[in-house]
Amino acid sequence: MSITAERKAELIKEYATKDGDTGSPEVQIAILTERISNLTDHFKEHKGDVHSRRGLLKMVSRRRRLLDYLRKVEENRYQDTIKRLGIRK
Repeated sequence: MSITAERKAELIKEYATKDGDTGSPEVQIAILTERISNLTDHFKEHKGDVHSRRGLLKMVSRRRRLLDYLRKVEENRYQDTIKRLGIRK
């Protein structure tokens, strides 16, 4: 359900805007996207897990807010992020 430390480090390295960057919106969105996809797979097997579903909805909301912020601040970074993650069609 959760992501490994190695996978998280890979995501940070891939989406960081500079060295030592762990808090930029791009990194946070990438980590949330990974966690959301893991939980989505979990629900295919455990349909009745309502408690985790609430956590999933909270993560989706947080990612939505971060994407809205990124779009408002810098449209190019927003477009690049959603293209790299394959979020929107």
